[in-house]
Amino acid sequence: MTTTIDPAAADEAGRRDALADRLLKSMIGSAELASVWLGLRLHLYEALRKGGPATMAELSARAGIDARYAREWLEQQAVAGLLDVEDVAADAGTRRYRLPEAHADVLLDADNPAHAGATAYWIGSLAEVLHRVPGIYRSGEGLPYPEYGADCRLAIANFNRPMFVNDLAGWFAAVPELEARLEAEGARALDVGCGIGWSSISLAKAFPSLRVDGIDSDEASITEAQRLAAEAGVADRVRFRVVDAAELGAAGEGGYAAAFIFEALHDMARPVEALEAVRALLAADGVVIVADEKVAETFTAPGDEVERLNFAFSWWHCLPASRAETPSVASGTALRPATVREWSEAAGFASLRVLPVDHLFWRFYQLAG
Repeated sequence: MTTTIDPAAADEAGRRDALADRLLKSMIGSAELASVWLGLRLHLYEALRKGGPATMAELSARAGIDARYAREWLEQQAVAGLLDVEDVAADAGTRRYRLPEAHADVLLDADNPAHAGATAYWIGSLAEVLHRVPGIYRSGEGLPYPEYGADCRLAIANFNRPMFVNDLAGWFAAVPELEARLEAEGARALDVGCGIGWSSISLAKAFPSLRVDGIDSDEASITEAQRLAAEAGVADRVRFRVVDAAELGAAGEGGYAAAFIFEALHDMARPVEALEAVRALLAADGVVIVADEKVAETFTAPGDEVERLNFAFSWWHCLPASRAETPSVASGTALRPATVREWSEAAGFASLRVLPVDHLFWRFYQLAG
């Protein structure tokens, strides 16, 4: 007897099994990322890096945590491949665990190009607000940015920090006319939506005569930015203020050679008003550089990993945070080039061009005129 296989049914069964497998792997990955958050929050990785390999009792003493919990976390980290074990056959009390230096670079060295420990802080922020999200989806309300917590600030800042610290100068080497403006004696730049300040600090370090004004509407971010600028030794040239970009006209001083909006335009409730306010403060030949998400030109599904990454944040963070203000354009994270052009023209800019900057996550625009 010959069995006939229905191709459509086989395809559906394949899709079913693939999705079930994907969700299982996502559950494992998200739980492991949460364990990284715990290791960072309790300084467990730091204790292992500084003190060397440790037993459960030694980690307990170094980090000030319960010994049984120390054992559980160490075993989980080893099973997940994040820590090495010196002797797998040793009993639980004498087994020693080591943080590989290569993993320490990723988890702890915030300036290292490979740093990705910041990804774990997103789990902490999501945990702060997740149970509130169904309510705002029903009501249409938003969630104010400060309510996403300190983990949100750390996640954004430390995810982008290696790019600013290591790559920023190179971005603008691809645009020599802009580089010349920033190198000119007495030049001033405006950093809009500066967060905790790594973009402003990196601009000042890349261009030693440049004076930078960083603005952000989040008071906690500005407080942290001021501390970091002092630590970096650039507080004499970098100034931070709590200002909503759309209200900048009342607080700005003008004459800026350039203004920068790094990964912040899509978060703004009133982006056209913000661009108008920034444009009014430029010098005669000044430009605005917008770096925002490198999403596809038009909606496409399914998307690649960059597209998935942006939508993964938009549904619970970027869109609700921008909708906390009224009115709001409610852009979401996926800010496409046509929308940037539309906003640029509405704000009065005469030209927009995409800059030849090679970046995995961002597309760079220059607005002028």
